[in-house]
Parts: sequence; structure tokens; C-alpha cells
Amino acid sequence: VQLQASGGGLVQAGGSLRLSCAASGRTFSMYRVGWFRQAPGKEREFVARITWSTGSAYYSDSVKGRFTISKDNAKNTVYLQMNSLKPEDTAVYYCAAAGLDDRYDIWGQGTEVTVSS
Repeated sequence: VQLQASGGGLVQAGGSLRLSCAASGRTFSMYRVGWFRQAPGKEREFVARITWSTGSAYYSDSVKGRFTISKDNAKNTVYLQMNSLKPEDTAVYYCAAAGLDDRYDIWGQGTEVTVSS
């Protein structure tokens, strides 16, 4: 499986962005797709994930109610709709895929999100 993340950019606080994660290759082997982020000087943190077969979603407390993860099976793409963005959401965002072992071992390149105050 290969993952390609896109959609980052510069936005003002309170604004919105939608990130995309396009998967190719052996996509049938994906169990979950997750979004993670890494802010400057900080460790990478979990943001949200979606189970490919069921669409079940789970969010970190820091984004719950503001971000929505979704998928388009036909396009093999996972989206992260980010609303009410805050400066503390500034980070490089990565998507990653996990197999049935639930280990995120396939990563896309990051897409940078900058939220100005």
C-alpha cells in the first residue's frame, strides 16, 4: 500500500481545511487508516482513525467535535475535515495505514497545516 497525503496549507484561526489521503496498491489489506500530526519540537500524536470496512471513527480529545474523518471507498481515499482550526493545530499531518495487527506501519508523506492567530 502507498499513501499520498495532500490538502495542507495556511489558514486563519477559526477556518477550515480538508486533508486527503489517497491509497494505492494492496488497499484490501488495510484495516484502519489514521491521521497523526507532529508540531515543531513535539512528538507525533494521534488525531483520528477510521476502520476501513465499517467506517467506525475515533478521535483524540483535542480534535473531537471539530474534526471529522471519512472515507470514499470508490476512490480509496480518506479525508480529514478540520473545522474551527486553532493555532495549536499547526503541525505536519501524516496519514498511515494499519493491517489487522492494528500497527500503523505504512505512512504517507506529511502535509503541512499552519493556523495563524
